[in-house]
Amino acid sequence: MKNEQTETLRTFLAIEIDNALIPKIINLQNEFKETNANIKYVSPENMHFTLKFFGEVDLDKLEAIKEVINKVIKKHNTFNLNIKGCGNFPKPNIIKVIWIGIENSEFMINLQKDLDKEFKKIGFRKEKNFISHLTIGRPRNQKEKEALKNIIKINKEIKIGTMKVNKIHLKKSTLTPRGPIYEDITIFDLNNE
Repeated sequence: MKNEQTETLRTFLAIEIDNALIPKIINLQNEFKETNANIKYVSPENMHFTLKFFGEVDLDKLEAIKEVINKVIKKHNTFNLNIKGCGNFPKPNIIKVIWIGIENSEFMINLQKDLDKEFKKIGFRKEKNFISHLTIGRPRNQKEKEALKNIIKINKEIKIGTMKVNKIHLKKSTLTPRGPIYEDITIFDLNNE
């Protein structure tokens, strides 16, 4: 009987944000900082679009995840992502997450759907309502809610810019008191057209 604990990693699959677009995102964060809202902001090095959050996975499962990604990615070419718009989750009047979105990207949606379908085969739950977004901040309470709603409304159609997506990153997330630390496990290249 095995007594030792299996090592697990908190893991997710992501598209990293192009560094050239970070200053515009920081400018938007600064608008929120001008309120007295108690917000935990995402640092630039942690900004990403999540394709799939796996949670805690053991090393055997990690290998299966990599195999799935390698299989699916062969059918997908590099694509451009138009980053635009600001919103919040979960409801217009309850602000738990402030995010930046993308303009309809069928390439990203198809990539996510293909991956999700294959991940289901190895035991992961399918995403119900996948909404691609980049989290920029998480209010700790609803203080200054009206001011936040106003900034979100003003920036509803904000244009951040376009970036080329040619890689996806399988990452591990280490939770620390100062916030999560993300590190690449494997970087996968999309096909060049």
